[in-house]
Amino acid sequence: MPTGVALRDVRQQLFDAAERVLLRAGANGLTSRAVTEEAGVAKGVLHRHFEDFDAFLADLVQSRIARLESQDLRSSAGTGDIAHNLTRALADLFDPVAVSIVGLVIFRDELRTRLRRTRPGPGIPVLTDAASMLAAYLMEECELGRIAADADVDALALSLIGAGHMLFAGREVPPPEQEVAKVVTAVIADAVQRRLL
Repeated sequence: MPTGVALRDVRQQLFDAAERVLLRAGANGLTSRAVTEEAGVAKGVLHRHFEDFDAFLADLVQSRIARLESQDLRSSAGTGDIAHNLTRALADLFDPVAVSIVGLVIFRDELRTRLRRTRPGPGIPVLTDAASMLAAYLMEECELGRIAADADVDALALSLIGAGHMLFAGREVPPPEQEVAKVVTAVIADAVQRRLL
């Protein structure tokens, strides 16, 4: 790119390029050079906006977590079918970019270290955030009487995240909705049935 040309929202341009590289080449192929080439900018552009490549990756993951948090699954509590709401949430959560980002977080020790500075706690960032989102939604459904009041929403959320990751990871094409719905229904079946007793 010629010098002196103003770039609009260079951070987002670099994030979008990183996501395309992740989808095409995976975590191993995600380098600062690959990102800047994909974005069509000089390599120095990335380093003008970020301390180093791991700082860039940490911001990329944080932006993905912010996107996840903006979904506001809790607003669907009390409406529609619970299994359908959760199935849709898992499909949104485990889109191909998110699955690649989870792989990236697992793959890069320094990235996990940086993320834990702002998001302390066990587990894999992105997945633990998603589990918290699902648990908050399930708690709302408990309070509304749509699942058993004594349901262990944290355990249910972790089960849904683990099952969702197994369903979506390593696939060229996301699984059919009915396959995800079948697993979701099995995970929450006891909590839904005990509400009826």
